[in-house]
Amino acid sequence: MACNSCSTGEDGQPKGCKNNGTCGTDSCNKLTVFDWLANMSLPNGQEPFIGVEVRFKNGRKHYYKNTENLTLSIGDIVATQAKSGHDIGMVTLTGELVSIQMKRKKVRLDDAENVLKIYRKASQKDIDIWSEARDREEPMKVKARQFAIDLKLKMKISDIEFQGDGSKATFYYTAEERVDFRELIKVFAREFRTRIEMKQVGFRQEAARLGGIGSCGRELCCSTWLTDFRSVSTSAARYQQLSLNPLKLAGQCGKLKCCLNYELDSYLDALKAFPKTDTKLYTEKGNAVCQKTDIFKGLMWYAYEGEWMNWHIITTEQANEIIKKNKNKEKVASLEEYAVEHIEDTKNEFENVVGQDSLTRFDNLKSNKKRKNNKNNQNNNKNKPRNRNRNQNSNAKPKPKPNAKKN
Repeated sequence: MACNSCSTGEDGQPKGCKNNGTCGTDSCNKLTVFDWLANMSLPNGQEPFIGVEVRFKNGRKHYYKNTENLTLSIGDIVATQAKSGHDIGMVTLTGELVSIQMKRKKVRLDDAENVLKIYRKASQKDIDIWSEARDREEPMKVKARQFAIDLKLKMKISDIEFQGDGSKATFYYTAEERVDFRELIKVFAREFRTRIEMKQVGFRQEAARLGGIGSCGRELCCSTWLTDFRSVSTSAARYQQLSLNPLKLAGQCGKLKCCLNYELDSYLDALKAFPKTDTKLYTEKGNAVCQKTDIFKGLMWYAYEGEWMNWHIITTEQANEIIKKNKNKEKVASLEEYAVEHIEDTKNEFENVVGQDSLTRFDNLKSNKKRKNNKNNQNNNKNKPRNRNRNQNSNAKPKPKPNAKKN
């Protein structure tokens, strides 16, 4: 869904939102809360909640107090209080749902430092100043990155956000180590003529701010709906029997993908029925060691020590039964008594009902032609005389012998 404020090029393709994602349409609105209390009226005598949720650039949200009792609705552009000056944002939620969101994020309404107030609805002059400041962000980011490279600082400036009145610019950067950017701030202040604030963000937060398409073909979870970033460890991949390939397990932020935690609880519940893989099975034929497990089908592959090429497939119930007997100092005869047949998944063979040719239809023909040509060449070579020079000499006239020298 597009909007009137989204700019388009000469070819009709969209270039981006002029309001930097604050126009309120579905394509620009991130992390919104559905107001299911919008059509419900409050009980008699109850005053509406004065808290308001306001969103800024790249999904940054804060909560403000509507002390002036302004009639606000979702999508209104308002001027909010800042530590110095004022900021411009868009209202994303009003009413009783704001109190629920504040409780969930542990934000108190009486906290004067974190919960500021709304001044007024933004006028056209406020919006013009705000738009001019936002247009300066992209060229400033290019220059700021060049200044950091010239000073040989190991940091990356990912984004710049101007305050609504244009009096302050916040530089978001990522760095693996601690960076001394005091000299860089002096260069920024001298070049850009504004107050500078440096704010370090993590690599996951940077990916959430910039956005992108993941390997699944969808937008990144962190930039669309994921709000809390939980730590992801390599044990999550081991429990799910995934190959520890950093190229496949890492996301665009360079860290492990957040989606590795989505199905981890289901795998952990399924693994409770499995015995530990380092537990040996003691039989009269020999000791067996686990080689492989199939969580979905509940099967385990065991091999005798010394016979590593021959694997025996048993179920988890049979493995637990053998382990229980081993704890009672009993040995089973062999794993062959418990081995089950593992039925492989049959591949569905689809018929060509459309009448399309095979993609490899030329490969077989070329190979056959080459073979025929090779055979013909071999037969022709057999029939031909081996030495061409002899044939040429036989057809030629004999040269006259030189006269014998007289004694």
